Amino acid sequence: MSWACQAGTLRLCDQQAQLSADQQDKLIRFGSIIKAELENSGQSLALIARSGLNLHRFGVRYSHAGLSLKASQNTPWSVRQLYYACDERKPRIFDQGISGFMLGTDDASVGYVSVVFLPAAEAAELERAALDNRQALQLLGPTYSANAYPFSLRYQNCNQWVMELLAAAWGHLDDAENLRAQAQRWLKDQAYMPSVIDVAFRPLMWLGAFIPWVHGDDHPPEDIDQKIYRVTMPASIEAFVHATLPGATRMEFCHTDRHVVIRHGWDQIAEGCQPGEQDTVITLE
Repeated sequence: MSWACQAGTLRLCDQQAQLSADQQDKLIRFGSIIKAELENSGQSLALIARSGLNLHRFGVRYSHAGLSLKASQNTPWSVRQLYYACDERKPRIFDQGISGFMLGTDDASVGYVSVVFLPAAEAAELERAALDNRQALQLLGPTYSANAYPFSLRYQNCNQWVMELLAAAWGHLDDAENLRAQAQRWLKDQAYMPSVIDVAFRPLMWLGAFIPWVHGDDHPPEDIDQKIYRVTMPASIEAFVHATLPGATRMEFCHTDRHVVIRHGWDQIAEGCQPGEQDTVITLE
């Protein structure tokens, strides 16, 4: 039950998934379809999330979020994200092209990507913050925890970095000494609700003693007693944006070995990447 976010992968400590040439080709084609939609959107920034580790037992489809930036110095629409460098045991900020972002999946046969576009004013503010290397690094916590509690400075996970960057941008925060604390305070004031992960089986909560990127000592005792973690996940980021920015729009993409499905709207595509009547279907064979 690791939620570790690493460069190019969500797998355990940079172990790349074993992909065949055909699987790599289809994932790259999937990424090209998404990049084309980003390019045709008329936008310059998108919140982007992908499925990675299999977290279905916790009711989680998306495990990793970042910001896709048209003006990225890496390559257009690269995803700026936090990852955990396992060998160094420290978090870093990493810019990764869309195709590489796709190759980080845990399941090459079926995968999902969610893209959220923001109203112009909020998009411009967030883009400025995301492209500001000083601020991006200023919000990087020194100690990573995949299940970090969103209202504690002790740890940070990849999705929480995105959320705190969003808070700094939209809350017009710029305090070099206490920026993360201010961002978390702003999120509380805006009634931000993190995702609730129901662990149910207490021994799973003890894994932090054996896995260096999972911890529980930052979570409220009452949550531990209830066997839950409150964690920033892509779903809670999207829910916050949807609730606070009526002009935000969403697209969802998924792929199987045979096809890609594209959906406009906030309703999720059915499990198994099954298209609905209004969805666009692109054959991969």
